[in-house]
Amino acid sequence: MNPETKQEKIRRTLVGQLETDLFLGGRWLPTGKKIEEKRQRLNELVRVVAKCTQCPLHKGRLNVVPGEGNPDARIVFIGEAPGGTEDQMGKPFVGRAGKLLDKIISAMGLQREEVFIGNILKCRPPGNRDPQATEITACMDFLYQQLDIIEPEIIVALGAHAARTLLNTNTAIGQLRGKIHEYLAHPFAKPVKLVATYHPAYLLRNYSQDNRLRVWQDMQRVLEELGLPIPKKKNSMG
Repeated sequence: MNPETKQEKIRRTLVGQLETDLFLGGRWLPTGKKIEEKRQRLNELVRVVAKCTQCPLHKGRLNVVPGEGNPDARIVFIGEAPGGTEDQMGKPFVGRAGKLLDKIISAMGLQREEVFIGNILKCRPPGNRDPQATEITACMDFLYQQLDIIEPEIIVALGAHAARTLLNTNTAIGQLRGKIHEYLAHPFAKPVKLVATYHPAYLLRNYSQDNRLRVWQDMQRVLEELGLPIPKKKNSMG
């Protein structure tokens, strides 16, 4: 038997450490305990987010909007940033765009409580302007941790900003949607499937039959990837 090389020893040690971290993180716990472990870890992260002062947005916020939903969700919906209603309530997607997102989720044959919903930024930018690069950099680690805890099977990126940030690209949303991408938080992370689609706020501003159909096609793709039944079109999105 050949002696173990130095590189192989290092690799074995790193793998052992990773396995220990995963075990202690709750991923190998029985299902019920695993979900409760995830919930506790997400709640602890919420407490950390609530105290965050890493970028100037904390000065103008009423509430942080860390995200909410099933800690063991198969699908995670991610937008760009909270709006005014979200800032007031501390909950994601509760304004007009949120009501439309609820309809989209319902059209998929799911309930809001079954998925997880969040944003790239956890605080509202003034005037609902686009997120700035420094704000995204300051906030992204919170999203990384959420995804690491939840371990979703697929991410739905809502709108250009969310999709471009997660995929690290400048490609237009019209070119990103219509296909399955892979999201990789870091080199050691497990790739997660990602579907990009139009943000509900965009859909409200451009509520045409063609755009509704495009979003519904994207959601059908999500359901197909998860092996879930696709409801009939007549029941979809109002």
